[in-house]
Amino acid sequence: MIPIQQWRVYGHDWAVEQLHRSLIHQRIRHAYLIVGAESVGKETLARAFAMALNCQHEDVTQRPCYECRICRQILSGNHADVLYSQSDPNSGILRIEEVRLVTGRIALKPFDARYRVAIFRDFDRAQPRAQDALLKTLEEPPPHAVLILLAGSQEAILPTITSRSQIVHLRPAATVDIQQALIGNYAAESAQAELIARLSGGRVGWAIRSLEDESALEQRTIALDLLEDILGKPRVGRFALAEDLSKEKLALIPLLELWQSYWRDLLLIITGSGVELMHADREPRLQQLAVMVSEAEVLTALHATQTLLSTLKTNANVRLALEVMLLDYPGLIQG
Repeated sequence: MIPIQQWRVYGHDWAVEQLHRSLIHQRIRHAYLIVGAESVGKETLARAFAMALNCQHEDVTQRPCYECRICRQILSGNHADVLYSQSDPNSGILRIEEVRLVTGRIALKPFDARYRVAIFRDFDRAQPRAQDALLKTLEEPPPHAVLILLAGSQEAILPTITSRSQIVHLRPAATVDIQQALIGNYAAESAQAELIARLSGGRVGWAIRSLEDESALEQRTIALDLLEDILGKPRVGRFALAEDLSKEKLALIPLLELWQSYWRDLLLIITGSGVELMHADREPRLQQLAVMVSEAEVLTALHATQTLLSTLKTNANVRLALEVMLLDYPGLIQG
């Protein structure tokens, strides 16, 4: 039996099973592409796989053990044979120089592990030239190298990359799975775990951070208060907000994903779907808005938010793109 819980990856049992079987049967690919939403568990899975590949436990079915020296070093991020790419701190773009640096290092023989593993974060934000720089390594991979690419979506990744990678799609985890993980592995109280699991939208990483750091829930409250406040602002107020938000481009992605889930909840109420709301604690306000705005307006706002999320992956003017989105949001005050 495959020890799924042993990997400490919650809500993605099928992915763990797939990777564990490849390990047992020695069918390791040279490249993997793990796709999924922000904080859904992509890097956690990638790190656990890197540990399983290099774990010192004698029994392959028991890897990763989380106890041997190599497992502990990889878990802490301090093993020389597990490399992580670094994106530009201002733009979030993965540049060609960084890809060349990592691929150059992964070509070297492992220091003291079986494999050198390179984990490329946010690979969907890699420039086309940067993706091209990875192709040579994918076409002629060193025998000891495993590349793991993490991406929010597959759309911006070159077909020549995806065709050479085993693709693992991580979907949002079930609320009950996250709740059980918080209770069983992080000693959360039942009511607290239920609330955080529901608010997480299937993002295991966000749920764990929110349990360990109360400020995550506070930031969510502030972000949703801001969205509800926008709906009462005239044009000039929205332009001022766009100017303010555009100063921190990287912070916009989690903010917009949260707003996107809010518009989804509002749409569920308007259409009378009966589906459980992600933001159930906001239901009174959502019910009020459902009377004031139309289904078409909500769909327009949802589409505008999705469009901006895609636009942020380009070099477009962030402030202008924000202004366009905010003008597409419904409002109670015109002007």
